[in-house]
Amino acid sequence: MNAPLPTDPKLLMRSIIQRIATGPDLSKDISREEAHLGTKAIIENRIDPVQVGIFFIALRMKRESMEENTGVLDAVLETTRRVTAAVDEVVDIGDPYDGYNRSLPTAPFLGPLLAELGVHVVSHGLDRVGPKYGVTARHILQAAGVPVDLSPQQAAARLADPSLGWTYIDQAQSNPGLHNLVGLRAQIIKRQVLTTVEVLSRPIAGRSKTHFITGFVHKPYPPIYAELARVAGFDSACIIRGVEGGVVPSLRQAGRYFAYHDKGPETEVAVDPLSLGIQQEVRAVPLPGSVATAEGEDEIVAAIDIPATARAAAEAGIAALRGSKGAFYDSLVLSGAIVLHHVGQAASLAEAAAKIRAVLDAGRAAARVK
Repeated sequence: MNAPLPTDPKLLMRSIIQRIATGPDLSKDISREEAHLGTKAIIENRIDPVQVGIFFIALRMKRESMEENTGVLDAVLETTRRVTAAVDEVVDIGDPYDGYNRSLPTAPFLGPLLAELGVHVVSHGLDRVGPKYGVTARHILQAAGVPVDLSPQQAAARLADPSLGWTYIDQAQSNPGLHNLVGLRAQIIKRQVLTTVEVLSRPIAGRSKTHFITGFVHKPYPPIYAELARVAGFDSACIIRGVEGGVVPSLRQAGRYFAYHDKGPETEVAVDPLSLGIQQEVRAVPLPGSVATAEGEDEIVAAIDIPATARAAAEAGIAALRGSKGAFYDSLVLSGAIVLHHVGQAASLAEAAAKIRAVLDAGRAAARVK
């Protein structure tokens, strides 16, 4: 029988660090419960910042186990202010919280686009976090005049409003304790387990089903995200190999995504832009030259002007929603078709793409950007 865990969070963290921070050969994994209670104490600001840094770096250096990932997620879910919206189904888009710095993000405009087809979308994020410190959904939607500081209840009401049907909620509103760690995370520099699990916080759920959409780059992540999505209570998940880790695949080459339904096993799905009538020479919407700055902080944090990039993305997004053709339009067709097909609103990706194009060409979705 395992000994009971210390009830004092400081003693618990001391015990955890003694085991996870003992070098490459001697470090030991901790249990899901220990990862849960330790992370919860961190979010509640009950642990010294030095120990917080050691905790996250030690987990990364020895490589987090699935039990540890799950325990950290448990803490994030427990401390998130979560609400159920007055709609049956919700599509939860977890684009990278650290943003984009090599292309213009298009995913923030999936909300108004899909809402025009009766699909309720919530996107979430924050202002600025590592490791990339790129332009985020918050930056772009704020530049487009969309409210980005709504409470969970206000965001849920916006989601249920027939004239809107989509929303954004910021981590500062959904989990203030977690958001307060942003500064410390910058000091840690390297990616932490929080980067993996915070997109699964599920701040707004549907009455019947909640679908999780996220992106990945590295091969090990799809099964990790799929299992964590089941733990978080998502009825389905769609995990897309996207540009910069986002939810939009490359526009110029065949790609893939992994999906499960009804919390079942995930399957791999191929997607080819050419089969959907997309012919592009670029992988993603290129950054306009005007957003470049003198130099970046390092090889990861690219040199871009965040406000200028957000304005450029907002203008391009609204133009695409009004039917303007180009890479931004095609990105919305590709990613929108994947989501629409995944949630059962189209029998095939080709049918879904046709529905997305019809909405874009009609230009009506632009009126939902407000």
